[in-house]
Amino acid sequence: MVTSTALYHLLNTFNFTVDIREVCVFLAPLFSSLTTLVTFLMTRELHSTGAGLFAACCISIVPGYISRSVAGSYDNEGIAIFCMLLTYYFWIKSVKTGSLCWSACCALSYFYMVSAWGGYVFLVNLIPIHVLCLMLTGRFHHKIYVAYSTFYCLGTVLSMQISFVGFQPVQTSEHMGALGVFGLCQIYSFVEYVRSKLTKENFTALFRTILMFSLGCFALFLAVLTLSGKVAPWTGRFYSLLDPSYAKNNIPIIASVSEHQPTAWSSFYFDLHVLTIMFPVGLYYCFKNLTDHNIFVILYGVTSIYFAGVMVRLMLVLAPIMCILGGIGLSSVASTYVRNIDLTRKEDKKSKKSADNYPIKSEVALVVVCIVGAFMMFYAQHCVWVTSEAYSSPSIVLSAETAHGRIIFDDYREAYWWLRRNTPPDAKVMSWWDYGYQISAIANRTVLVDNNTWNNTHISRVGQAMSSPEERAYPIMRELDVDYVLVIFGGLSGYSSDDINKFLWMVRIGGSTPSGEHIKEHDYYTPQGEFRVDKLGSKTLLNCLMYKLSYYRFGSMYTQTGQPSGYDRVRNAEIGNKDFELTYLEEAYTTEHWIVRIYKVKKPDNRGNLV
Repeated sequence: MVTSTALYHLLNTFNFTVDIREVCVFLAPLFSSLTTLVTFLMTRELHSTGAGLFAACCISIVPGYISRSVAGSYDNEGIAIFCMLLTYYFWIKSVKTGSLCWSACCALSYFYMVSAWGGYVFLVNLIPIHVLCLMLTGRFHHKIYVAYSTFYCLGTVLSMQISFVGFQPVQTSEHMGALGVFGLCQIYSFVEYVRSKLTKENFTALFRTILMFSLGCFALFLAVLTLSGKVAPWTGRFYSLLDPSYAKNNIPIIASVSEHQPTAWSSFYFDLHVLTIMFPVGLYYCFKNLTDHNIFVILYGVTSIYFAGVMVRLMLVLAPIMCILGGIGLSSVASTYVRNIDLTRKEDKKSKKSADNYPIKSEVALVVVCIVGAFMMFYAQHCVWVTSEAYSSPSIVLSAETAHGRIIFDDYREAYWWLRRNTPPDAKVMSWWDYGYQISAIANRTVLVDNNTWNNTHISRVGQAMSSPEERAYPIMRELDVDYVLVIFGGLSGYSSDDINKFLWMVRIGGSTPSGEHIKEHDYYTPQGEFRVDKLGSKTLLNCLMYKLSYYRFGSMYTQTGQPSGYDRVRNAEIGNKDFELTYLEEAYTTEHWIVRIYKVKKPDNRGNLV
C-alpha cells in the first residue's frame, strides 16, 4: 500500500493524472517487469550474459510467477518476489566483492522484502545457511564476514521497525538460525586471529576448550529462553514445511487452505514446463564450476524445490530459481554446440584432425541447437496457453468449453448482487471463510469469518454448525446472530470446488475445539472408510446442515442424460437423501446454475415460534 501511494503521488507530481485504482491494478505487472531485469542481472553475475538473457526470457512468461503478477492481482507477492531476487542479487555482489556498499544495499532490499511479505523468513534462513556451508567447506573468508555481518546487523535493525515484525528477529525460533550464524562468524574470525598468534599445539587445545564451552553455553542459553517463553517456538506453518503431515494432524485450519496442500507432480509441469528438465542441467553446470555464489544458487534451488513440493503456494518461490538455473542450462548447452556448427571454413591441422575423429560434429551440434530452439518454442506456447486459460480470468467469473462454445458462469456475482440489493444493510451472512472477502467487498454485508480470521474457535463454530444436524445447528446460528447462510454447490453444473468437496475440512476444524468434541471425522465416512453422498453414505453426513443446504430440492432435478434425478455430476453419484424439508431455514435465492445457494434463518417470535 505504501508503494502504491508513493507511485501515485510520484506520477501526479509529473502531471500523469492516474487514479489510485489504476496504480493498484498495474502494480504487479510493473514489478514483474522489474523482476525480469533483476533476474537478468543476477544470472549474468552467476554465469554469463547469454544465460541472463535466457533466464529473463523464461521468467517473463513463466506461469508459476504470472499467477501472482497479472493485472489486478493486488497481493503481497506482487512486489515480494522482486524484493527477494533483488536481495539475492545484492547478496551475490557483496559475496563476490566484500563491499560494504553492496552489503548495505542487500540489507535495504531485505528491509523492503520484510515490509512486503511474511515469506521473508525463507530469505533470512537461506543466507545464513549459505554462510554456514561456506564455513563447513573451508571457503569462509574476509569478504563473507563483511557481507554477512553488515547484512545481519543492518537488516535486523531495519526489519524491527516494521510494526508486525517488532522484536521477532530476536524472540522467535525462525530467526535464531540467522543469529546463531552471526555469532559463529564472530567466533570463527576471532579463532583465525588467535591462530595467527599461537603455535599449532597450543591453538588446538585452546580451540577445543573454547568450542565446547561456547556450544554448551549457547545451547543452555537458548533452552532457558525457550522454556521461559522469551523465545517463541516455531509456528504451525513452519512445522508444516518440515513435516507435511503436521498441519493436518494438529492445525487443520492451516492444512485446509488449498495453497498449503502438497504440490501434485502435474503442477510442476503445468507451472514450469521445460524448466523442470533444464533445472538439473543448470545444477550440473553450477557444480561443475563450484564458486561461492554458485553454492548459494545450488542451496536456493534444492531448498525451494523441496518446499514447493510440500506447499503449493511456494511454487512462487521456486519459479525464479527454475528460470535462473534453466537459463544457465540452456545457455551452456547452446553455447557449447553453436560453435561446432560451422566447419566449412578452412581449418588448421589440429581442427582438421579433430574433425576427422568426430566426422558428424556439425550435424550433431545442429540437432542439439534445434532441440534447444524447440524447447523455447514449446515453452512459450505452453506459457501463453496456461496464462490465458488459468490465470487471466476473474476468480468470481467461471467459464467452461462445450461443443456449442464457451459458457460463462456468473453465479458468484449474481448472488453477491442479490445480497446487496435484497437484504438489510446490517444482515450477517454465514459461509465458509473462502468467500468472506468477496461477500464483504461485493455484497457489502457482514460475514462471520473471512480469509483473515485468526480466531480458531470462531471458525470452529461455523464448522460445527455446518457439520451438525439442522436442529443442533440452529442454536449455534442463533448464538452467532446469523441472518443468512450461503453455500457453494457444484452438483448441477459440474463445478468441483464446492462446499461438499471442502466439507471434511469443516468437520476437522469444527471438531478441533472443546465445544466441538462431539464431531468426529470418522462418523462422516462409511464403515469401509469412504466419503459418499449416495444411499450408502454415512447417516451423519446425509442429515447434516451442509448436505441439506446443498441438495435441497436437488432430488427432483435431472442433470445428465441417462441418469436418475438427483445425480451429482461432481461426485458421479445419485444422492442418498432426496425427500427432505428444511425446518429452521428457508431458501431465499439460488443462482441460475445453482452454484451459489442462499438461505434465510428463521427467527422465533415472542412466543418462540419460527417465523
